Amino acid sequence: MKIKFEDLIIYEADHYLVINKPPFMASLADRNAPYDVQQLAKAHSEHLSVCHRLDKETSGCLLIAKSADAYRHASIQFEKRTVKKVYHAVVNGLHEFRDYEVNAPIQTLPNGTARIDKREGKAATTVFDTAELYKKHSLVVCKPVTGRMHQIRVHLAANGAPLVNDTLYNGEVLFLSSLKRNFKLKRETEERPLIKRFALHASSIGFDNLESVVKVEAPYPKDFAVVVKQLKKQKH
Repeated sequence: MKIKFEDLIIYEADHYLVINKPPFMASLADRNAPYDVQQLAKAHSEHLSVCHRLDKETSGCLLIAKSADAYRHASIQFEKRTVKKVYHAVVNGLHEFRDYEVNAPIQTLPNGTARIDKREGKAATTVFDTAELYKKHSLVVCKPVTGRMHQIRVHLAANGAPLVNDTLYNGEVLFLSSLKRNFKLKRETEERPLIKRFALHASSIGFDNLESVVKVEAPYPKDFAVVVKQLKKQKH
């Protein structure tokens, strides 16, 4: 079923709108996807332009400009790093991050991955705070200062806290059987992961909408909410 663009909108003003991007949808044109956010936006109104990019698997706040002037204004904000982006991440292990700043240069590789490289990498900064501790996992609030590809994922993995299900960066797949003591699987069925993507959600975005500074929050999509709900039952 094709998603209706208007159903994704969580904020709208004169110059901008923000959508809660579903997981598994590309922000911009993707040869491997039947449609993307930019395509849906243009079909809704030819004047709309996506201002930045979220990884296909990442859900949450995506800023969209309603005019060329608004797009330029957003681009300047991103360049000056005045856009305040906050992500929520479910990570493997117990981690007590308290305003923990990671400064580690990131290099993008030809195969579409990224790594920390102090010689070839570009400056990258992320601030982490632990929101909740569970039995074997943590909910972490991530504030990227820069916007490098896979930045949050790489910085978390480098600090021993890879995203749940982010197998590209050593994250472990999460199964309900690992959380429930008396979990029983039906015969001849294979257990599926509790979430089918890496557990990262763009929780909020703050920006100047040409009239005032606003902050927009995006609720968790169903899959992310299920993971958090199950983990809460296993609190540390």
